[in-house]
Amino acid sequence: MKINALSFRLRATTASAIVGSLALGACTADINVSSTTAAPSAFVQVQDGKFQLAGAPYHYVGTNYWYGAYLAATDKTRLIRELDLLRARGITNLRVLALSEQSAHSRSVSPAVISAPNEYDADLQAGLDILLAEMAARDMKAVLYLTNFWQWSGGMSQYLVWHEDIALDDPDISGKWDEYIENTTDFYRCAPCQQQYLKAAGSLIERVNSVTGKTYKNDPTIMAWQLANEPRSGGANYDPERAADYIRWVHNSAAAIKSLAPSQLVSSGSEGLAGSQEQAEVYVRAHASDAIDYLTVHLWIKNWGWFDATNPEQTYGSALEKATRYLDSHAQIADDLNKPLVLEEFGVERDGGSFSPDSGTEYRDRFLTAIYARIEQDIAEDGPFAGSNFWTFSGYGRSGNPEYIWQPGNDFLGDPPQEPQGLNSVFDSDRSTLEIIQAHASKLNPSEKTAGTH
Repeated sequence: MKINALSFRLRATTASAIVGSLALGACTADINVSSTTAAPSAFVQVQDGKFQLAGAPYHYVGTNYWYGAYLAATDKTRLIRELDLLRARGITNLRVLALSEQSAHSRSVSPAVISAPNEYDADLQAGLDILLAEMAARDMKAVLYLTNFWQWSGGMSQYLVWHEDIALDDPDISGKWDEYIENTTDFYRCAPCQQQYLKAAGSLIERVNSVTGKTYKNDPTIMAWQLANEPRSGGANYDPERAADYIRWVHNSAAAIKSLAPSQLVSSGSEGLAGSQEQAEVYVRAHASDAIDYLTVHLWIKNWGWFDATNPEQTYGSALEKATRYLDSHAQIADDLNKPLVLEEFGVERDGGSFSPDSGTEYRDRFLTAIYARIEQDIAEDGPFAGSNFWTFSGYGRSGNPEYIWQPGNDFLGDPPQEPQGLNSVFDSDRSTLEIIQAHASKLNPSEKTAGTH
């Protein structure tokens, strides 16, 4: 997630018209996906535009848990407590950072999984092994993303530093976020960057879990491999050539990963229109590949200037209307592509913009209630929505300093190092929020028993 004020308008070109043009061969990239035998029923699959697991519809309530491998490597006791809390509340799907890149960015997490090209941190790799093993024991599923468009975990810009001999671009210091976005899209056309990226992804996919003995590609705990966290096609100024590079990268990377892990799903990690420069055609074309199994969308009413926590009553109503329209437009695109849709990032800061776990969550609770109702309605009407991952879970962690700025050695929270610690966190003490999430889980999966307060 990145704070970035944008307005969103679905362009006149409809998704169905774009899908029709693709059927006539207008796709930007020529992709061949390896044919494979049917995946075992233990894996989440896509059938007729819907998720299935063991032959039954699969809908889930999830959260973002980027730090899961980090926590497993440093504090297994806390990890187990948090996984138990999540499972008790019906939260069964975790979106996790699988590969991070060591970087000199001022707000980047350290250490990182990739310490240098082709060099890996063994402790963090073992941490991901532990996380997946503990999730498997609780019948949970993981979505693992393989790099980041943003700088807080090194990300694509670090690949460019390694391979293009360029100076580090640190937007947290310069404040030039649009320039950072434009520069980072060079990653899509950097051949040595792509070689390292796919080599790192392949190494992880072929890794044998040191706890379970399972090869990652054969582990049904991994629902999906995700190309990146919020890959974007460009910044404020739309460039068709750069957009074409992005689309080609999505197609080629997805096909490569699908060929390595045919039993597991592949997704892009896109924000939707927000990550496609408001160009519906870019979003549709990027996700039309057979190697992309489902669509993703992110929703940030505060970051996009729709909601002001210091003026909530005057801004919340219109923000919710815009949010609903935004989701509706993506549901229509998913319907046209006949693919499931996951809302994998959404949230609201605490009341008044506070970072303290002791502050209120009235507007967050209202927002989650409304968005969950929208998803429930869509599922009841046989729409494309399959589930969601709220942003973000921090469990038993707490900020380590009064400035709420992460420093190495502090607790890991769901808010990444670039953001104030506690900004969007759902803590173990947020009982009203957890009860709303649990109620939603019960509606999506009424046959599955969830525990009470934990």
